[in-house]
Amino acid sequence: MFAGSAIATAAIMSATLTTKSKKSECIFKSNKMSEAAISKAKQDIIDAIEADDEKRDDGTSIGPTLVRLAWHASGTYSVHDKTGGSNGATMRLSPEKDWGANAGLAGARAFMEPIAKKNGMSMADAWTLAGVTAIENMGGPSIPWRSGRTDSPSPTKVPDGRLPDADKGSPAKTNSHLRDIFYKMGFNDREIVALAGAHALGRCHENASGYWGPWTFAETTFSNEYFRLLLEEKWTVKKTHQGKAWTGPMQYEDKTGQLMMLPSDLALVNDPQFKPIVELYAKNSDLFFSDFAYAFSKLLELGVDF
Repeated sequence: MFAGSAIATAAIMSATLTTKSKKSECIFKSNKMSEAAISKAKQDIIDAIEADDEKRDDGTSIGPTLVRLAWHASGTYSVHDKTGGSNGATMRLSPEKDWGANAGLAGARAFMEPIAKKNGMSMADAWTLAGVTAIENMGGPSIPWRSGRTDSPSPTKVPDGRLPDADKGSPAKTNSHLRDIFYKMGFNDREIVALAGAHALGRCHENASGYWGPWTFAETTFSNEYFRLLLEEKWTVKKTHQGKAWTGPMQYEDKTGQLMMLPSDLALVNDPQFKPIVELYAKNSDLFFSDFAYAFSKLLELGVDF
């Protein structure tokens, strides 16, 4: 998601080690999964999420973090040189696991490790299926997903900075940055706004992104509420937090001080191309769900040769 600013290992049942050429690195490839096997893995993920939620007992969930894990594992792709993407699960390794944008994802990677092992999956498949399953389990749309991603034993060779930042100093600069990042992945303006709707889920944490708070009052429910709030609430720059001066990065809050928006969120409604799409999704939940399912499935398949 847009709040840019640690350990799982690949455990694969019946894996094969292949070499493309003398110069190419070896990669571990999981077997193709049947529909029954996918359904079983999804149920294992749901069971694990619900067990973790029960332990928390505070209204939060690991589900939104699994969405972020899938998102950040996939969003490094570039159409220009065909590098990056979810294939390889290279966030298991430095330097990618140490990137600021991936702060706070170590627990989610560790959470998925036993589930991947139990189901004979690559971590790359497990992470992306977890994002899909979490969204569906939180009331979101059914998202097309295919197995067959690989885990690379070698670190990523793509540079840091391919994931979106939350603030570039002004709405115009932030929107230009978002377009640079998402066009690089092969998305258009409508898909950019659709993917931003994932901010209906979860919250920002000061010890990860530096920002604080949820975008909506129902952070474990997938909906178009993010877009409605973005348009209808009065958002002001956050000045205080729990009775003290706010010392984190610039963000916005609603009149209650309980909800937040990032500069990249507010920038969407300052853009003549983005704002009409925000308005469209705020009025039409079914359209948002349909567009999001398409864009998120596309995101998870970037760079994957099925």
